[in-house]
Amino acid sequence: MLDIASELRAWCAAETDFALATVVSVTGSAPRPPGAALAVAGTGTALGSVSGGCVEGAVYELCLETLASGDAVRHRFGYSDDDAFAVGLTCGGVLDVLVVPVPRGHPARPALAAAADAVAGGRPVAFASVTDGPAELLGRGALAVWPDGTFDGTLGGAPALDATAAGEAAALLAQGRTADVVIGTQGGVCGEPVTLFVESAAAPPRLLVFGAIDFAAALVRAGRFLGCHVTVCDARPVFTTAERFPGADEIVTDWPHRYLDAEARAGRLDARTAVCVLTHDAKFDVPLLELALRLPVGYVGAMGSRRTHRERTARLREAGVPEAALARLRSPIGLDLAARTPEETALSIAAEIVAARHGGTGLPLSRTSHTIHRPPPTPRTVTAPVPLR
Repeated sequence: MLDIASELRAWCAAETDFALATVVSVTGSAPRPPGAALAVAGTGTALGSVSGGCVEGAVYELCLETLASGDAVRHRFGYSDDDAFAVGLTCGGVLDVLVVPVPRGHPARPALAAAADAVAGGRPVAFASVTDGPAELLGRGALAVWPDGTFDGTLGGAPALDATAAGEAAALLAQGRTADVVIGTQGGVCGEPVTLFVESAAAPPRLLVFGAIDFAAALVRAGRFLGCHVTVCDARPVFTTAERFPGADEIVTDWPHRYLDAEARAGRLDARTAVCVLTHDAKFDVPLLELALRLPVGYVGAMGSRRTHRERTARLREAGVPEAALARLRSPIGLDLAARTPEETALSIAAEIVAARHGGTGLPLSRTSHTIHRPPPTPRTVTAPVPLR
């Protein structure tokens, strides 16, 4: 739906009655991904696409039918070997399409309008709706969910369902992912299952790895597994090569602090960004960390022994970094897994990043008593970017 948000925003403002068809599941070589949408107004005007043409006519008719009946419907389109003229996908894939009538006064409209406004303004938002489960919830409402877990709208069930759905949607938004989530009707994992389709309008979180060493190569792989956009940066061109880091999205040859300062000035860093310093060299580490600890990023970690950490911290104090900023530094980097290999070390770093992102303790769950899946933590206020002298 978010791919046609600007047009839907105009329809909501004009109080236009319309039906919204969204691809909620894809199998095989279907032409459009989950989230692709077609909207049809009561006047017959259409915008968007769910299949690039294969089943557009059939979905258009479904939209008009749901507007007339007021009932949402989920329909599967696939290729039919028995009837080559049947409505289906010539590519051989399968699409599940949810068609929901959204007339004036519909409970989903406020969330839809809020999500459309956010997309138009370039702000991150997740849009969650029920695509499978109890009939009384199908197509009856929606949520617009913000990065801090707050939300507009309702799914039409218990308040606990809205709260749990918002937490799950915020977690997907933090990763820039669009996916299904299954929870219970009362907001837990028990009871009749409810399948939510969550669309995210946000770029993947960034993982900035400074220091082109073997541990960095393993961390790149872990970062990609977590869905991050991974950048490797080092001032030494002999080490910053695509052959050494085939999984990286970007490989940059530059002084680390200079690159980070340029990214901050360009507005490409946020509270989901993780900065991992693996260089072990004071001439790189100190100016880089002096800047990183003043930026509104979510995680700053540095590799090294405890002795290295003490020496590095002393240099940062001499450079004027305040104690509050130093307290943000996670060094030695990673959780205590007794890791030795680059892969094990990457796992410990990735685990600490996940714990920091979601407010986890890093303790074994068997030694805790709190709820396993918690809502996103309240974002911290961090000192605004300060350029290096």
